[in-house]
Amino acid sequence: MNKNKKILVTGAAGFIGWHISIQLLKNGFGVVGIDNLNDYYDVSLKADRLRELRKFKSFIFHKIDIKEKELTDNIFETYRPEYVVHLAAQAGVRHSIDNPYKYLDSNLIGFMNVLEACRNYPVKQLIYASSSSVYGGNTITPFSTSHKADHPVSLYAATKKTNELLAHTYSHLYGIPTTGLRFFTVYGPWGRPDMAYFKFTKYIYEGRSIDIYNHGEMERDFTYIDDVTEGIYGLIEKPPVPDAAWDESNDNGGSFAPYKVYNIGKGNPEKLERFISLLEEKIGKKAKRNYMAMQPGDVLKTYADISGLESDIGFKPKTSLEEGLEKFVDWYRKYYKTVS
Repeated sequence: MNKNKKILVTGAAGFIGWHISIQLLKNGFGVVGIDNLNDYYDVSLKADRLRELRKFKSFIFHKIDIKEKELTDNIFETYRPEYVVHLAAQAGVRHSIDNPYKYLDSNLIGFMNVLEACRNYPVKQLIYASSSSVYGGNTITPFSTSHKADHPVSLYAATKKTNELLAHTYSHLYGIPTTGLRFFTVYGPWGRPDMAYFKFTKYIYEGRSIDIYNHGEMERDFTYIDDVTEGIYGLIEKPPVPDAAWDESNDNGGSFAPYKVYNIGKGNPEKLERFISLLEEKIGKKAKRNYMAMQPGDVLKTYADISGLESDIGFKPKTSLEEGLEKFVDWYRKYYKTVS
């Protein structure tokens, strides 16, 4: 890939968007970042991420909202990116229950605007964020891209599944190579304060009770951010190609179109109680537990079959939960100037 060309990263001031932008910039690529800097969570954290990105001369930033078609088109027309890493979205499963229209604006209208821009200003590949939440009510684990994902249990999940369907349509009709990534519980430094691990850490330090849903009987495929960015980076120069052998009985996330969907996770679910115990150990303080019933939109277990990424780019997550939580807690202490 020609490192003189620009890569467009949407949601560049977000958690995953910031990390992949940093990796691209450190490897010599030019990055055009866009973000609407909304107040879904602490805007000052987004501003601090952005401040780090602006230390690189090859980083350009524009504050825009992808639901605004003309502004989105202008970015594509001005910079003509070869590759797009689309991570801008309204995140959060529970938030979608009370704020449905935010998800329609960002995750559907915004995604459509990005697809249309990729059609009108052709790109070599669009990589976009899907989610493990698309598996919804599925009970067979590990979750595989060969499994149907037709029973979402949250509006957020429904929008992400819709993204995959729209992407496939544009890949088929217009030949745009699209790659969807079903992220599994990504955590780490510079993370999202609305996520459980971040809130647990904050509340443990403050001596407040942490809410543990379904009485702790949950499992999650926790995936460290550096492993995720390695996976994204490895895919950028490997756009999907049509699979002539594809049929419904041989569905591995590919298609007769230049389209692919991957799971990107650790491939190793952890019990929530073990996760909390490790977090207590790294913080050096016990949590006050408040056990609660299952929340609407939640699932009991997530578990990624990552064989697709393993075979296509040699993806091998390296960071154990112990290492990942230690790195997160170290960052949290420094960033928030917290003393145990």
